[in-house]
Amino acid sequence: MDEEEFSVNGSTELSGRGADAPRVGAFFDMDKTIISENSGSVYMKHRYEEGEIDALTLIKGLGAYLQYKVGILDLVAWTKSMMVDFQGRSAAALAEEAENLFEERILPTIYAEAVERVRHHQAEGHEVCIVSGATRFVVEPLAKYLGVRHMVYTRLEVEDGLFTGRVVEPICFEEGKIFWLKKLIEDQNIDLARSWFYTDSITDMPLLDRVGHPVVVNPDPLLYRTALRRRWPVRLFDPDRILDEDPKAAEALPEGALV
Repeated sequence: MDEEEFSVNGSTELSGRGADAPRVGAFFDMDKTIISENSGSVYMKHRYEEGEIDALTLIKGLGAYLQYKVGILDLVAWTKSMMVDFQGRSAAALAEEAENLFEERILPTIYAEAVERVRHHQAEGHEVCIVSGATRFVVEPLAKYLGVRHMVYTRLEVEDGLFTGRVVEPICFEEGKIFWLKKLIEDQNIDLARSWFYTDSITDMPLLDRVGHPVVVNPDPLLYRTALRRRWPVRLFDPDRILDEDPKAAEALPEGALV
């Protein structure tokens, strides 16, 4: 059985130990932070329009997102149940489908202000990374488009190029994001005390608590109250300021450039 990507080492530390001087990380959540939509809901609607799921499944999926927003969804169990539907599907075919979906549905939802923050950190020489609970197939097209070299995401098991219907645990959610970030932190010798994390969700408190520069973006009510209490900066990205599709707005990476 093959995993979709690498496995992290056994380290439990969250500070880089490379030979070079410590570096600064700039971590970005994806849904509702870089893009104005929830990518899972976008994909569910796409599957419904393509006849892959019925109306009841779509309603359940959108309802699950609402439960997630108010903090009553078991996201780990939900993700596992959803991935069963992909058993036997070609990983290559899904990657191609996701590329097309990005062009049609995700690209028009990128916040211009998110791109400005990404560009700022890139110009400062920071290690920029997208940290998302979505799968690689959703995250990778966005990372390529923005010229972001690193990404952390929920991984799926693959055997002989086909999905098994199982996820590689832990799912990239809450403490799971920390787990999958360890390798990047080690490899790039990132100093979390000097690093940044942008997110909209209270579920990202584990990483917000570990970085020196937490930034909340269009936060949910619980995160907003937490940010006020802890005096964290709050940024309200304007949904009317969506990224201009002028090619100068993004510096896409060549194939194979992602880590």
